[in-house]
Order: sequence, then C-alpha cells, then structure tokens
Amino acid sequence: MVRLMYFKKMSNHFIIEGTIADVVNGQFFKGGFEVNHGRITRIYNKDDVPDQFILPGLIDAHIHIESSMLVPSEFARLAVIHGTVATVSDPHEIANVLGLDGIDFMIRNSQEVPFKFFFGAPSCVPATSFESSGTHLGPEEIAALLGRKEIKYLSEMMNFPGVINNDKEVMAKIDIAQEQKKPIDGHAPGLSGEQLRKYIASGITTDHECFTLEEAREKIAYGMKVQIREGSAAKNFNTLIPLIQENSKNIMFCSDDKHPDELLEGHINLMIRRAIQLGYDPLQILKVCTLNPVRHYQLDVGLLQQGDPADFIIVDNFNDFNIAATYINGVAVSRNAHCLFSTEKGDTPNIFNASPLSMGDIIVPALAGTIKIIRALDGQLITKQEFGEAKIKDNLVVSDTERDILKIVVMNRYEDSRPAVAFIRGFGLRKGALASTVAHDSHNVIAVGTSDREIVNAVNMLIESKGGIVVVDGEEQLHLPLPVAGIMTNQNGQEVATIYRQLNAAAKKLGTPLHAPFMTLSFMALLVIPELKLSDQGLFDGSQFDFTSLFKSHTPLTP
Repeated sequence: MVRLMYFKKMSNHFIIEGTIADVVNGQFFKGGFEVNHGRITRIYNKDDVPDQFILPGLIDAHIHIESSMLVPSEFARLAVIHGTVATVSDPHEIANVLGLDGIDFMIRNSQEVPFKFFFGAPSCVPATSFESSGTHLGPEEIAALLGRKEIKYLSEMMNFPGVINNDKEVMAKIDIAQEQKKPIDGHAPGLSGEQLRKYIASGITTDHECFTLEEAREKIAYGMKVQIREGSAAKNFNTLIPLIQENSKNIMFCSDDKHPDELLEGHINLMIRRAIQLGYDPLQILKVCTLNPVRHYQLDVGLLQQGDPADFIIVDNFNDFNIAATYINGVAVSRNAHCLFSTEKGDTPNIFNASPLSMGDIIVPALAGTIKIIRALDGQLITKQEFGEAKIKDNLVVSDTERDILKIVVMNRYEDSRPAVAFIRGFGLRKGALASTVAHDSHNVIAVGTSDREIVNAVNMLIESKGGIVVVDGEEQLHLPLPVAGIMTNQNGQEVATIYRQLNAAAKKLGTPLHAPFMTLSFMALLVIPELKLSDQGLFDGSQFDFTSLFKSHTPLTP
C-alpha cells in the first residue's frame, strides 16, 4: 500500500518526502520539502524516502467550466480528485447568456473553494453576428475586464475572419490586450498559409483547434503554442501527441469542453497516463501540463521551487498514475479520490424569454427535392456538407430515419421568434428526440428528432424549466434541469454526472451511435467551426462565413 505522506505536522507547517519532479530544472530527485503557511520554504535531498512521487499540480490550459454543467465550485470538487489544481478558464459560455453579470458570477462562485481558477475576458460575445445571444461585449467591456486582477488573458479569438480582414472592433480588443500585456488565445481551425501568418502576427499566441499534425506543425513554426485537446466531443490526443517529441516547449494539454460524466472519470491525469504508456518521457509530459501553462499565462501556481505556493500531487507510480492526494497552497483538498471540501448552494442567475412552440412552427415546405445536410462527425466539432433527396410527405420535408436524415431545430431563447430548421445526418436516432439549452456559443435551444411532435415536446419542456437537457421517447421523458444561465447547475457534481449518464444511455437506446450525443449536439450551432451549422437565424456555411439555403436549388418540384 502506498504511503500517502511522511511529515511532521505543526499547524501550518509540515514536511513531505518522496521522489520529487523538478520540472524547472528537468530532473527527478529523492528528497523532501518543508511547507510553511502554504509555501515551500526549504527543499533538500535525501536517499531514504517513502515510495511515492511528488509532482507539481496539474493545469488544464484551456477549458470552459460551463461545459461541465457544474458551477465552478462543484467543478473543483471533481477536478481535484484527479490532481488538477488550476484551470485557464474562458467564461465565454455564460458571458453569451448573461454578459458581465455572468462573468462576475463565475468569479464569485470560484472564490468559495480552494482551487485556482484563472479567467479570461471573452473576446467574441456573441461569437458571430449571425446568431442571437443574450448580450454584446464590445471593446469598452473588454478593457474593463482586462483591467481586473482576476482576468489573466483575452480569451480565444474565434472571429478569425475579423482578424484577417482587420475588423475594427476585433482589432480594438486585441490592441487592448497587448497594451495591458496579457496573452491572447486563438481559435483558428484549419487556418494556414498567409491568412494564418496574419492571424498570428496580430499577437495571438495559442490554438487548441488543430485537427491534423500538419496544421499544428505549421502553427508552431509561425510562433504559436498548440494546446492538445482531449474533451468530450473533440478528441485530438492521438493525432497530436507526436508533437511532444518534436517541440514540447510549445505544447500544453487542455480539455476545452468536459461533460460531467467524463470529468468524474478523469481530467488531465488521463492524458498524462496515456502519454506515458505510449512511451513518452514522464518529465516532458509533466512540463507540458505544469511548467508551460504557468510560464505562458504567468499563473500563480507552484512548480515545487523554493518560495512557490505548495501546489502538488502525490502519485503511486507513473504507469497507473493514481492520484493519492492533491494539495493547493499547502492544504490537502483531496485524498484517495475523495474531495476534502464542501460547497454551499448559491444563486441561479438566468435569462429565458421564449414562448412554447407548436408543430406548425417547425414545418419545412418542400421548395425543391434536394436538400443540404449537416453531417455530424463523432469526436469532432467540424461537420461536413452533404446533399440528399428530401423525404417529402404532404408537400413538407420530414425526418427520414431510414437514411438517418433528421430534422434539427435551433430556437432563440432570448426573445420570441420563429425557429430555424435544417436536416442532419450522423445522430442515427430511430425514434424520439433530444434537446438542450447547451448550444455553443449563444446557448439557444437546440433539438434533433425523428418526429415534429417529439421535437416540440422536448423543446417545450426546456422552455418550461428555463434550461436543461432532455430525452423524449413518446410519452417517456428524462430531464436534467440547468437553472444557472440554462447551462449549469449548482447541484452535487457526482449526482449530476449520474443523471447525465442516464441521459446518454437513454439517447443511445433511441439509436444514436455517437459517443457523446449531447456534446455533439451542442456544437451543431457553433458557427465558427466549419463546415455547415445551424443558428437560430438560419443554416450557415462556415467555409463562406454566411447563411446558405437549405435547398440545393429553389427550382420548384414538378407537380
């Protein structure tokens, strides 16, 4: 049995010993260090030490806490058991719903627990002008945010066309961040060549959207740092992990979006374990998720150096990488997979002004026989554009379960308006409907289903509850309410993860082959990721960055 600790405890003073990972100087050594009032005051060498590894605490270099569906304090309770001590957190999701009030909520809630949240100023609220969100953050609001000590960087600049074309507002936000000497995060899926060079030359320093090694290598060559992402929907670890051997100084690990069931299973620790089992150098891997983000974002997170905050984890071995304990500022926050702090249920800010739907609101008159189809890809945020013959009944285009061409609906949650309707392939539902108010980035109501009646029932359930996730199968319904901005809950994280697993299981009983159907659904409204998506205002071609027709042509059908 692994000995968790070997220390002499004197109030805020203790000593711990084992094999220590020094990521700054690039070595492992046997010894110990002394902690006094939350900081490391002395480090020493010693041969006879317990059989345990003491490592710097792990950092997620880019995440939207909201995607865990948990408020920050509850997110922290799950994250610490996996050795995470800090996150570089973009509050973009709640900002799209509640603006500055939402960011203030995230900061307040995060301060209730012993965990290091480092928030950014969301650069793209709304993400585009082609969707309806709850608010707009312009240069004035960004300047106010970046002037706050809690705001460490300008969050991902998703409007890469705006950067390339010198959009006045976009460039003003970038200039403000540079004036305040704060890093600027990027978001440029598939961008290359001269456009990429111009994007990077504006001062943008990171990207977490690389889908191929060639794309990542080009971005690194032009001076970017690449964040290898392994989230619930986008999984790029297997493709990008060779970058560790090629250029580990410019690599970080991140999850971007992590749903509660997968967060319960693990976090950055899972990426470390996989990399080590593939034969990569443990010290290099540890640098990627500790030293690199600390230096890039100038984070107040300890690296096991004298004078540092005592942020560290204890693991039994590098093969299994089991987290025995996590410490933040010298305080034990988890031990043996159990969180050692509790949370209080706080307020639940929200905005939701939509009225119930009727089936007539989502009918699609058959203007032509061939339609454009969104092709969802499992494990990816990108989609493909396909064409297919419409299934027509009573002169209306309807879902076709035999060919997996299902109706998808996005509805404005902030004011009453007619929903947008399109068709999608890849969800594979044989019956029923799925709906959610977690719909990046504006978090309108999104639904996919096999019948109009079930789609409408699912949407109306969310309207009544002011947000959540729902599965409808005839008269059977399973619902997870999300009362905080319609995208989070302040309930216990393990309980939420259990309900979310039940929702996933229910969705798969309806026929979907997707690994994370609700995560995939949430990105079908994310217009800044190509190729074809749907906003509350209409079908959107991400390659042309403009709206497009549902029908291949408007040539009327032959009577």
